[in-house]
Amino acid sequence: MIRLKTLSLAVGAAMLAVGAQAADFPAAGRTITIVVPFAAGGPTDKVARDLGEALRKPLNGATIVIDNAAGAGSTIGSAKVARAAPDGYTLLLTHIGMATTASLYRKLPYKYSEFEYLGLVNEVPMVVVGKPALAANTWPELKSWIQENKTKVNLANAGLGAASHLCGLMLQQALQTEMTTVPYKGTAPAMADLMGGQVDIMCDQTTNTTPQIEGKKIKAYAVTTAKRLMIPAVYKDLPTLQEVGFKNFDVSIWHGLYAPKGTPAEVVKAINTALQTALKDPDFIKKEESLGAIVAHDDRVTSEGHKKFVAAEVAKWGPVIKAAGQYAD
Repeated sequence: MIRLKTLSLAVGAAMLAVGAQAADFPAAGRTITIVVPFAAGGPTDKVARDLGEALRKPLNGATIVIDNAAGAGSTIGSAKVARAAPDGYTLLLTHIGMATTASLYRKLPYKYSEFEYLGLVNEVPMVVVGKPALAANTWPELKSWIQENKTKVNLANAGLGAASHLCGLMLQQALQTEMTTVPYKGTAPAMADLMGGQVDIMCDQTTNTTPQIEGKKIKAYAVTTAKRLMIPAVYKDLPTLQEVGFKNFDVSIWHGLYAPKGTPAEVVKAINTALQTALKDPDFIKKEESLGAIVAHDDRVTSEGHKKFVAAEVAKWGPVIKAAGQYAD
């Protein structure tokens, strides 16, 4: 009886300690680290830095730092968070890779279900762009040029599993044409070579393409969303791929926030509450919209809503990746 009573007291004390920790989250002086599984300067890194700034106030002025743990198609950084202490002080900000790595990697060191889902942050449309010297100036001209040249066309991407890679897969399937894909180690070098004319076309996020299109450093042909983009203004005259005949072609690269599995429910709730406040921050919205990103505002900003959404994305992208037969391991 004494042993059982002692054990009960110990369990009760531990539960009280966790409850106190959750109630005080974030503790004074503690730094929150948002791990970005991609290189600094890329589209996802930009979203993370903007979000980190917007989260500081609702998280009681906490210091938030960004840790770029790039490599292996986002799996290095994601695995780092999966193994981190489940206390809310190490978070993951990643994109659609949370859903697609489940199909791209046959030996993944973690499962997409092994995280606490904190909420959707935004959706980023994609746009088909080309090098500045490309003869085609409109989508019909580009389509004809691709179909005439086929494998001679160099289609750049930021690496296996990157947003540009996934969009490129769908684009080739829609066109029923196989191009020569040129993978890079990140978005920045891929975009640099596109601007320099070393590669022909790419399908990339508006968060990365907007400044280059506005500066006339690359050409833009079509957007991947179901509806035309009205902001930024540089996109308003571009057709959607659905408009030009590709039924159901609707690709947006979303970003979500996650914590290690086992993070206390009270901490998850505290972070989700702060996230929902941050997503209403006018400065954050302005920054995202200036790059063509759409800040989330529906049920997917909740933990449960985001978890259901990711599960649906896993089911959506699995067949696309399987049909392409391209795996990362």
